[in-house]
Amino acid sequence: MNLTQQLQQAQAQLLTRRWFLRDCGIGMAGIAATSLLAGEKPARAAATENHLAPRLPPLPAKAKRVIYIFQAGAPSQLELFDNKPELTKRDGQLPPAELLKGYRAAFINPNSALLGPKFKFAKHGQCGMELSEVLPHTSKIVDDLCLIRTMNTEAVNHAPAQIMMNSGSQQFGRPSFGSWTLYGLGSESQDLPGFVVLTSAKGTSGGASNYGCGFLPTTYGGTPFRSAGDPVLYLSNPAGIDTETQRASLDALSRLNDQALKSDHDPDISARIQSYEMAYRLQSSAPELMDLGQETKETLDMYGIKSPKDANFARNCLLARRLIERGVRFVQLFHEAWDQHGNLTGGVKQNALDTDQASAALINDLKQRGLLKDTLVIWGGEFGRTPMVQGGNDGRDHHNRSFSLWLAGGGVKAGYTHGQTDELGFNVATGSVHVNDLHATLLHLLGFDHTQLTYRFQGRDYRLTDVHGQIVSEILA
Repeated sequence: MNLTQQLQQAQAQLLTRRWFLRDCGIGMAGIAATSLLAGEKPARAAATENHLAPRLPPLPAKAKRVIYIFQAGAPSQLELFDNKPELTKRDGQLPPAELLKGYRAAFINPNSALLGPKFKFAKHGQCGMELSEVLPHTSKIVDDLCLIRTMNTEAVNHAPAQIMMNSGSQQFGRPSFGSWTLYGLGSESQDLPGFVVLTSAKGTSGGASNYGCGFLPTTYGGTPFRSAGDPVLYLSNPAGIDTETQRASLDALSRLNDQALKSDHDPDISARIQSYEMAYRLQSSAPELMDLGQETKETLDMYGIKSPKDANFARNCLLARRLIERGVRFVQLFHEAWDQHGNLTGGVKQNALDTDQASAALINDLKQRGLLKDTLVIWGGEFGRTPMVQGGNDGRDHHNRSFSLWLAGGGVKAGYTHGQTDELGFNVATGSVHVNDLHATLLHLLGFDHTQLTYRFQGRDYRLTDVHGQIVSEILA
């Protein structure tokens, strides 16, 4: 036998062995697969890792889950959370020249007249937290809130600032906070995604990057739920496809994916298998979740929901509570409406009317059900608004040097106001909290050292806080 014949024979033997192992793999997977028709979960091949299996954090945790209410567009802290009487006194004057050194505004000439707050402020609760008159419902829950008045960021425009606030970086392609949370903790829900996204008002400037998984496996990305029709696109079977046919198709597809996973060891294949099965379970779990007709009239009234079919911010707040009750780890609400370059008075008043009652109702609802103590709630936008005027006498430009947000539950100090800005609300005076500091603190509450929760990509270890971030111990309970 010559060399060519020997090589051909060896190749034939190798192909025969590969063929045998491949077909046995299909057969074994087929035997292992079980039907979901009776509510059972299919047996997965050993090579298929469940990325969403719940995991305990390495450190003691105060929070088990997160609801992030992202008020996109940048709410004006000067009309809502940070009262500045001196700014009122200097209304119409030019800002001090020393404040403007090195300052970059997004649109206005920084040397524009100062604009006093448009609304009155008052102190509330036992803690004496000072809030605007346009937040009557939030004013009633101040003893449960931790208000940070000294947030700051490098970003000065919406898309990079939103991505920064959600992923710790202005660059596209980084995992969001929700994805890092899911990567670290998994999910306790078997029938719903571990990270759910709900939207109201307009779409965000940062788009899907605000809730994307970046370079993490796709299982960890946020799943947007729609407010009308199927909660997820194409969730319903097309005409002519019954449950039995769909299950048979999924089983066949699963066997092929299992075979590819064993051969290629690609984690995205594992994520794909889990996504198909999750979509199957969603066909029954999602419609039940979205049916607010199961809620009492008292609950609907508390949130300000006039009809269970209303598609608005209030409905999303109630859905957030229903989602975490069903084991979802991270729920993010996006409400893009706060970009008041003009019509500041009317815009802020309307936005507060749309969001104030439901935000407070969510805190009260969680508290009544014993969920607030280990649920971390975050309310805020991507930056603040300038003390200087824009748009005649009724608007403010982007301002990244100081802005406000509030936290509740999950181990934060309740009834506490952190930090102070200067008398004009221009710079942080004491207690600075950078975006990376906030993320480090939130991960700490979830039981992680932010320097240790990492993922290796393109030759280096990445983390939510990148190479920055300090825990803000003052806001911890």
